[in-house]
This record gives sequence, C-alpha cells and structure tokens, in this order.
Amino acid sequence: MAVEKTKSTTVILFAFRCIPGFLRKGLFTGLFLIFYHLGVKNRLIALHNLQRSFPEKDAGEIIRIAKGVYRHFAIVAAEFFDMPSITKENIHKWLDVEGYENYEKAIAKGKGILSIVAHFGNWELLPVAIPIYAKPMYIVYRPLDNPLIDNMVEYVRTMGGNSLIPKGGSGKQIMELLKKNEIIGILSDQNVASYEGVFVDFFGRPACTGVGLAVMAMRSGAPVIAVFPARQKSGRYKVIVKPAMESVCTGNYEADLVFNTQRFTKVIEEIVREYPEQWFWFHQRWKTKTCQTQ
Repeated sequence: MAVEKTKSTTVILFAFRCIPGFLRKGLFTGLFLIFYHLGVKNRLIALHNLQRSFPEKDAGEIIRIAKGVYRHFAIVAAEFFDMPSITKENIHKWLDVEGYENYEKAIAKGKGILSIVAHFGNWELLPVAIPIYAKPMYIVYRPLDNPLIDNMVEYVRTMGGNSLIPKGGSGKQIMELLKKNEIIGILSDQNVASYEGVFVDFFGRPACTGVGLAVMAMRSGAPVIAVFPARQKSGRYKVIVKPAMESVCTGNYEADLVFNTQRFTKVIEEIVREYPEQWFWFHQRWKTKTCQTQ
C-alpha cells in the first residue's frame, strides 16, 4: 500500500512538473483570482484580517494586498510541483540565504535548534533547503484533511531525509532529539483552542497561540531560530535566518510561558509587516476569543 501511495504521488508531481513553469503559474494565478471573487467567505476573512491589522491603510490598499495574497499563494502552489527537482547543484537558482551564521552559532551550542516556521513566503522550500544547507530536520506535523494532498506534502517534506513528528504528545521525543543536537521545525502562526495556548499580541489583537514551542525551549534550553523564505521581486527567494533567541526563565512558569510565546510571535509579525502579501491572511488567526471579547 505504501509503495502504491508513493507511486501515485510521484506520478502526480511529475505530471504537473511537465507543464512549463510559466504556464503552470499563469493557470494557478487565474484559478486563485477566481477563488478570490467566488470564495466569499475566505475573501471576507482576508479583508477583515487585513483591515484590523493595518488600520492606517485605506480600502483600496487593503484590496490590493488581499489580491496579492491570492496571487502569491497561487505561485507557491504552482512551485510546489518543482520541489522534487531541487538539488544541491541547482538550488542557487531558487534562493539566497541571509543570516546563515546565526544557524552555525546556534547549532554549535549542542542543544539542538527549535525553528519557528510560519505559513509565510514559500515555506515548503524549507524542508528542501535545510537538509542541503544544514542537515535533515524533524518537522512537527498535523496531517492535512485531504489524503491526496497530504501524501504529496509528506513525500516532498521527507524526500531530503527529514522526518515528520505527529503533532500532540511529541514532547518527550522532541526533548530527546534536542539532546542529540537535532533541528525541530514547528509551525507557530495558527490559531489554537484556548486550552492549547495563551493569548499574546499579534497585530494589536489578542491571538491564542500554541505554547509547545515555548515549553520545549524553556525545558531544553535550546536556542529558537525563525527562518523565513521571502519571495523577492525577481521571483527568487531570500531565506532569512534570524538571530537565535534564548528562552527567558525567571521561575514564574506561567508568566514565562506568555513572555516567551509573545517574543516568538513578534518575530513572525515583523516579517509579515515587511512582506504583507506573503502570509496566510485567509486563516482565522483570531478565531479563539478571550473572555473579555466573547
């Protein structure tokens, strides 16, 4: 069964890769802009999130950014089928790396690395690039609802030697991996239920944010590094490796949890403000409400 799943996945990836890149991007861009106009719910979520996050921008600018978001993710979707063809020899055609020395300093500490990853830029480039520039990583992962897409994503994310860790109940495994100086990638920009996270400021509003990253950092002492693959006007990417952050531990566990989660969330906000069209604005990031706002 696993062999059949892999074969069907590679056939689909190969079939789409046979379509010239410029045609594929044009096709996906057209489809996503149709979704923008016909998918009323997601469009309204994106527009509402943008209006609340950038109150200084007028309606025309908000609409322009929203359409840019759809165009950007159309390109990301189209480029996904090229991921299996990226190698050490041709990756320079796709990206440059800024801040690689931050990774070198962090990994030299021997405590492993906890990496902040967001639905930003072309985040699927990271599972390809990191094994090439550093070493294979472990990705904390929740299976997607669509089995076909999930199979393709799993294949692409692991083809360079990465391993997937199912989200939930993985703390002990992560701690052991950090002791072995491994890299752990954790998506840190999605809404969670109130019992799973804490409320921190994100674009001026309380956003319920998972505490797993902060918990692991506080327990292990592992440095936390944010890595963002930002698309440039040229069409290539700049993979920005931010300076490592050390968790703050004052002895007040609950306060430290909120403080560290806020710091880790702030670095995501900063990159999204710089490239507003490259983040997942149609996600209901502020869905979980505080008692005060319910």
